[in-house]
Amino acid sequence: MSASFRMRNDGVDLFVRLTPKAAMDRLEGIETSADGRSHLKARVRAVPENGAANQALERLVAKALGVPRSSVSVAAGGTARLKTLRILGDPAALARCIEALGGGPSAPR
Repeated sequence: MSASFRMRNDGVDLFVRLTPKAAMDRLEGIETSADGRSHLKARVRAVPENGAANQALERLVAKALGVPRSSVSVAAGGTARLKTLRILGDPAALARCIEALGGGPSAPR
C-alpha cells in the first residue's frame, strides 16, 4: 500500500479521488484502490464544469489543512476523478496535518 501523499522540497503532493455533485463538501478519509494506491476521498457540491469542482476541492483542502487557498492547486488530473494536489508550505507540518486527516504515513521520496 502506498501513502496518500508524497513529500517535496517545497510542500507535498496529495493524491485525491474527487466526487463532484455531492450533497455536501467533505473529506472522507483514505481509500486504497485495487492497484494498491492510496488517496484521500473528497466530495464537493460543485459540478465538474469549467473547473468549478477543482476550485471547490482546492478550497476544501486548504481549509482542512489551515493553509491559504493560493497554496493549493491541482497539479495533475484536472479532468479526471483521481487528482494530484500540489500544496506549498513546510513539508513536515503539512505531512502532520494530512496524517491527522487520516492521510497515513509519508512514502519515501
